[in-house]
Amino acid sequence: MSLIETPAQSEAAPRTYEVRTYGCQMNVHDSERLSGLLEDAGYVSAPKGDLADVVVFNTCAVRENADNKLYGNLGHLAPQKAKRPSMQIAVGGCLAQKDKDTITKKAPWVDVVFGTHNIGSLPVLLERARVNQEAQVEILESLEVFPSTLPTKRESAYAAWVSISVGCNNTCTFCIVPALRGKEKDRRPGEILAEIEALVAEGVTEITLLGQNVNTYGVEFGDKLAFGKLLRACAEIEGLERVRFTSPHPAAFTDDVIAAMAETPNVMHQLHMPLQSGSDKVLKDMRRSYRQDRYLGIIDRVREAMPDAALSTDIIVGFPGETEADFQATMDVVRQVRFAQAFTFQYSKRPGTPAADLPEQLPKEVVQDRYERLVELVNQISWEENRKLEGVTVELMVAEGEGRKDEATRRLSGRAPDNRLVHFTPIDAQGNEIEVRPGDMVSVTITYGAPHHLVADGAVSAVRRTRAGDAWEARTKEPKRTVGLGMPGVGQPPVTEPEAPACGSPA
Repeated sequence: MSLIETPAQSEAAPRTYEVRTYGCQMNVHDSERLSGLLEDAGYVSAPKGDLADVVVFNTCAVRENADNKLYGNLGHLAPQKAKRPSMQIAVGGCLAQKDKDTITKKAPWVDVVFGTHNIGSLPVLLERARVNQEAQVEILESLEVFPSTLPTKRESAYAAWVSISVGCNNTCTFCIVPALRGKEKDRRPGEILAEIEALVAEGVTEITLLGQNVNTYGVEFGDKLAFGKLLRACAEIEGLERVRFTSPHPAAFTDDVIAAMAETPNVMHQLHMPLQSGSDKVLKDMRRSYRQDRYLGIIDRVREAMPDAALSTDIIVGFPGETEADFQATMDVVRQVRFAQAFTFQYSKRPGTPAADLPEQLPKEVVQDRYERLVELVNQISWEENRKLEGVTVELMVAEGEGRKDEATRRLSGRAPDNRLVHFTPIDAQGNEIEVRPGDMVSVTITYGAPHHLVADGAVSAVRRTRAGDAWEARTKEPKRTVGLGMPGVGQPPVTEPEAPACGSPA
């Protein structure tokens, strides 16, 4: 029983909330926990378009514009807060961990500031701020409770994030994440598998394993092969059809993980392998602990074991001291590897990182020029690789809300095993519209490869109704809002603006 009666419990009408998420997949995972915590405390998700009684910003600090984005959004809420003093604003995540009480100095109308290590404190801090009529700032320097143990309201009924570790033991000179997320903390394998089994029991058929550096999983309990073992263990979970993971580090990527990917039926042949730079000099300055030859060797072994593997990466342009020759080395690796997708970033100077104090910071115009040339090459290769799939039949997991133009084009969207996004027309061989649900599986033949997606405008050749589709259907029809531990939830998902595939990837 709660020792503090929250306003959500005491008032006739429950207070509403909205979680706005910025940054990586780990932040999306944490926002699902924040939503679960608030609903567990009696709050309800605000209807779309309504200004909530409690607005929570779950922030990212990887990019320089994160600060401007946050304070700009806080500024927009200031007049609303003045009109509705009972409204509460909370700021959490990496930027809160970094700026601490600076946030309330710059934006004194903020009620609560909490860090990455104590997201479970949010409901208590909100109530404390309401009772005391003053801002509450609580930033812990070490992990209080592993986020995965907290109540959750999952965004999807058919796919789920599963965190296996938090924090990072690397010292990349450009990255602020270790300072904000702390040293790596690993969950025990039994806890992870129990969460996955609970998810599958509720209808989830696809999970993505999350960590700042998933392939170092096990370092805390002394098992260097733990991640590969975890992937293989996922094959023993009946009903789990797709397993993905992000984001590994090339310096610690070992052959046993490649073997586990190739030999475990439900582990998808999709690999996100951050490059950052193709220049050995820049990689050394970044403290990446690998060089171009090591990176290309990993790619060669992956392709030998899984010729169909789709590879994605992160690339930073304009690191201090980067020459045109260094940049061309990156372009050479891109041409050689031929990534299906590349997340490209202009170097962002982050206070508190060693790279911020390096000499030879590059002029903006030089960085912009190199960035535009890189993006042009990446898009060209991605398009060429997607065109090779025209005429190929693939099985898609039907997705919800991933195709921005689906309504206008009368298409649905789904993810192929390699995670490529495919827009398809839900018709049978006679041209009749067929009913499929998010979470169901459909077989389609690719008719067109675009730079960033695929199109399948022919007939759907097969439909497989799944437990995941059943779970989605039950969720959409069930009015009761539920919160669980490791279980899919219902209701309005958090507002998400991802900037990176995984926390620390571009950093």
